[in-house]
Amino acid sequence: MSKIRVLVCDDHTILREGIRLLLHAEPDLEVVGEAVDGRQAVEQARALKPDVILMDIAMPLLNGLEATKQIHRMDPNARVLVLTMYESDEYVAQMLEAGATGYVLKKVAGSELVYAIHAVHQGEAFLYPSITKRLVEDYLRRIEIGQDRNSMDLLTEREREVLQLIAEGRTSKEIGDLLSLSVRTVQNHRAHVMQKLGIHDRGDLIKYAIQKGIIELA
Repeated sequence: MSKIRVLVCDDHTILREGIRLLLHAEPDLEVVGEAVDGRQAVEQARALKPDVILMDIAMPLLNGLEATKQIHRMDPNARVLVLTMYESDEYVAQMLEAGATGYVLKKVAGSELVYAIHAVHQGEAFLYPSITKRLVEDYLRRIEIGQDRNSMDLLTEREREVLQLIAEGRTSKEIGDLLSLSVRTVQNHRAHVMQKLGIHDRGDLIKYAIQKGIIELA
């Protein structure tokens, strides 16, 4: 019997190590790769083509929401299982819209995580603790007709990337080097982000990023 190949995406080393040990004990599961940030998650998903991708939300360089969107656009059949500390409806809706098929909290028992991986691999939608697939479909229907939208939807994909990197404290030059953009283009993106969000300084932008789970406090 072939094993279910899992990619673990989380910026906390101890959590990745714990998951690797947990899954190693399961005869039909194996960890084929790890990613410490969202950009690496996209690269690893492209290179390894895992059966299931365990995805944290708050990660450096590119958060789990944006990484999931890019992975889903690259491979619409990718199975992304969110593993996070955030349990608000807003995060659930955003990740489902991005293409995730499961959502599990980090506080779950190991056996529940294993069950969720199997469920997602089999094509089922899995939400913690006991929300049915019908509820998932209801989320997606409401999102499709324009409900559950928020200010992040006003931003382009590039603007969301710039927003995260600014909030992480990176300079315009560093952002430009990372995204292969000129400093002037980065500054233009920054101006558009602040205008669209009604934010006037970097401090408020950082608060917004924390509130939306784009970055987390160290």
